Amino acid sequence: MWVWDEALQQKLSSLILAGPQDALTLTENAQPALMAVSMAMVRSLEVESGKPLPSLCAYLAGHSLGEYTALCAAGIFSIADTARLLRLRGQAMQQAVPVGIGAMAAILGLEVHEVESLANDAALGEVCVIANDNSPGQVVLSGHKGAIDRAISLAPERGAKRAIPLAVSAPFHCPLMEPAAQTMGRALAATPMNEAQTPIMSNVTAMPVKENTLIRSLLVDQITAPVRWREIGLNLRNLSVTTVIEIGAGKVLTGLMKRIDPGIHASAINTPGDMDTFLKTL
Repeated sequence: MWVWDEALQQKLSSLILAGPQDALTLTENAQPALMAVSMAMVRSLEVESGKPLPSLCAYLAGHSLGEYTALCAAGIFSIADTARLLRLRGQAMQQAVPVGIGAMAAILGLEVHEVESLANDAALGEVCVIANDNSPGQVVLSGHKGAIDRAISLAPERGAKRAIPLAVSAPFHCPLMEPAAQTMGRALAATPMNEAQTPIMSNVTAMPVKENTLIRSLLVDQITAPVRWREIGLNLRNLSVTTVIEIGAGKVLTGLMKRIDPGIHASAINTPGDMDTFLKTL
């Protein structure tokens, strides 16, 4: 039995491999499932290379729930505890805001300071804030549905190329998620943590962290704070990083990193062929 199946007392592996799709995409299942796929690839890479992942890299980073995967890969959380935390995180975030109250939207073609101004003007007393600063020209807003709708309407006249409502189950990374932050605070306080084997880039500060007390606090803040991915990419370059490898499902972060800094060589490991190519570079 896979360790995440045992930890969750659920055949998550079967759900990943065979569906049904609507069950897999539920937030409480999708979050541990994405971690499971990434960690399976991490373990395969470690076996094939003969080295633990932290010894192969200077820093680890993950976007939103991916930060938990990075912490797991760094040896801070066990796979079982990471699966349990992400299951709870998904449930808590889903339950924090009634369906229909919140929304999210991607604003394309404006820089982060322009989107911040747009959000402030659209709020009108409601929550409308930046949830993800993903890359130059790609920023995501989160908050009350009415405010997000107003932001979408205002975006074209502010110069946005597109303003796209996102099909999400809750308004993530905004103050409306405070009940979920409290839930995760209690869960994280009760979860054992090992010493980090390599620094983690925090979503909240966009800087490397390694101390457990600070990591725990920042994970709680992460629930309501924006993901500063663009700044993470810039700071990695400032930390003399020249190569970034994405491990897991898809190549979204690889594309974002190429937009953030074309000078960083970014690629993804999605297939056995990708892994063979990477291993030849070691």
